[in-house]
Amino acid sequence: MPKQHFPLALAPLLALTCLQGGHGLLYCHYFMEAFVHILIHDLQKAACWQSALQDAFPDAQVDTTDEVGSVPAEILIVWQPPTALLAAQDQRLQAILNLGAGVDALLNSAALPDVPVFKLRGAGMEPFMTEYVRYGLLHFYRNMDHYHRDQRKGVWQPRGLEDRQDWPVCVLGLGTIGRYVAQAIAADGFPVHGWSRHEKHLDHVTTHAGEQALAPLLSKSRVVINLLPDTPLTRGYLNHQLLGCLPKGAVVINIGRGTTLVLEDLMARLDEGHLRGAVLDVFPEEPLNADHPIRGYDNVLITPHISGPTPIKGAIDQLVSYLQAIARKDFSEAVSREAGY
Repeated sequence: MPKQHFPLALAPLLALTCLQGGHGLLYCHYFMEAFVHILIHDLQKAACWQSALQDAFPDAQVDTTDEVGSVPAEILIVWQPPTALLAAQDQRLQAILNLGAGVDALLNSAALPDVPVFKLRGAGMEPFMTEYVRYGLLHFYRNMDHYHRDQRKGVWQPRGLEDRQDWPVCVLGLGTIGRYVAQAIAADGFPVHGWSRHEKHLDHVTTHAGEQALAPLLSKSRVVINLLPDTPLTRGYLNHQLLGCLPKGAVVINIGRGTTLVLEDLMARLDEGHLRGAVLDVFPEEPLNADHPIRGYDNVLITPHISGPTPIKGAIDQLVSYLQAIARKDFSEAVSREAGY
C-alpha cells in the first residue's frame, strides 16, 4: 500500500513516544505511517542530511532534489537552493529550513515563498569558528606574519611578545556564534569588547550597543572580528571610514558575511599601512575570483568559507526541534525578514 501523507498540522496529534535513533538523535514515532514530505537540497551533503533526517523521522518521506528534482514539498531543507526549486512550491509548503546561519541569498530571492524561514543558530559551528578566530588572532599576536617574511628573507630575528591585556579585541555581532567567540577569546586572556545594535550582556565581555558607540570602540581595538549578518543595514558597513577608526597596526578578521566588508576599502587601508593585515573567510562573491587583487597581499590570509563547517549531529538536533515547533505552529524562532536574521 503506498504511503499516505498527512498535513503537518496533524503531527502533534500523531505523536506517540520519543526514542533514541541510530545517530543518537532524539526523534518521535507516530501512529501513522508518515506525516510530512521533507525535501532536501544541498549539493554537497544532501545524502548525509537525508540519512540523518530519515532516522529522526522514520515514517516521513524524505527526498533529495537529486532524486526527485524541483517538486512541491511540505518542508524544504536547503542550502543555496536554485530559483526553480523555490518557484515550484505551492500551498502545501509549511516552512523552509536553511542549512546554515547565512540566509541573505535565500531572503533576497524573488522566488522565495511566503512561509516562515528558519536558519541554523550555532548548531555546533561555534567551536570551529572559535578555532579559526584563535588561529587568526594568534597569527598576528605571536608575530607569525613577521616571521613568515623573515623566513623568505633568510632573517633570524626573535621579536618580543606583548602582554595579552594590551591586545583588546572587538567582536562585531553578538548572536549565538558571536557570543560564543567573544567569551572564548576572553577566557584566553584577551580583553574582549562586543558590539551589537541592541544592548546585550555577557560574562567577562564588555558590551557596547548602538551606532554612536562603534567608532570609539574601534579606535581602541587591536583586532576586530566581524560576525555581523548580511542585512540591508550591514551591507558595505565596514568601509574606508570605519576601518580608519581602527588604530594603526590593527587587524581585521572576517568570518561573518562577505557583503559587510568593502574589500576595496580594506585594500586601501592596507596600502596606506594603516592596517597590519587581515584574515578573510567570506567574500561578497564566492568563489573569490582567481585574479582578485586581494589575493596578492602577503599580509592577508584567505580561506574558502571554511571557518564554520556544519556538524550533522548538532544541526539535526536543531532541525528536529524546528520541525517539532512547526508542527505546533510555533514560529517564534523564524527569521525576521525585515531584520534579515
